[in-house]
Amino acid sequence: MDGMPSERRNEQPSVKPARRPELRLPPLRPYGSGELTPDGDYDGLLFEGTDLSYGEAAGARFLDCSLEGCALDETVLRNARFIDTRLTGVRGVGTDLAGASLRDVELVDARLGGTQLHGAVLQRVVVRGGKVDCLNLRRAKLRDVVFEGVVLSEPDFGGASLERVSFEGCTLEGADLTGVRLQDVDLRRVARLDLARGAEALAGAVIGTAQLLDLAPVFAAALGVRVED
Repeated sequence: MDGMPSERRNEQPSVKPARRPELRLPPLRPYGSGELTPDGDYDGLLFEGTDLSYGEAAGARFLDCSLEGCALDETVLRNARFIDTRLTGVRGVGTDLAGASLRDVELVDARLGGTQLHGAVLQRVVVRGGKVDCLNLRRAKLRDVVFEGVVLSEPDFGGASLERVSFEGCTLEGADLTGVRLQDVDLRRVARLDLARGAEALAGAVIGTAQLLDLAPVFAAALGVRVED
């Protein structure tokens, strides 16, 4: 150790890693039946194959819950809070989570389309597997969020704030980064990176050579450079 050059000893990682949720659910009680209610409290419950479509549960709180194989078509969960909760195999179109708060949450193998998360706050969240189409994260705040092996088709991050966010083995198709603010965002392990807009907002992100090649046409277009052979 004494012979190690000072620059090696002081070397810092190029990007700070995201802190993952430490989710340890207690024994859960079956939810049973019945519709969700606005501002409802749901503690220590297992929602297994429950059809929650078209439910109205704005402002509801889910603490130490597990939602497995639930349907969330057009479910209204505006300003809802999900804390220490796992969602596995949920599916739905038009789920409204605008302004919601997700803390210490795992979203696994979801199949979602047109999900509204604009203005939401995500902290210590893992999104693993599945496919999410047209995800609206405009003006959302993401801190310590990991996307793993998920396909994100046309995600909209416009005006969002991302801090310590990583994308690992993901596919990003037609992503909109207009006005996004990035700090310690790791894109080096993205499987495919395709930007529709916002290449100029990538400051604060770290990319690898493969991503640089993917983005070369976008960077050229942003600079007004024509590429011709």
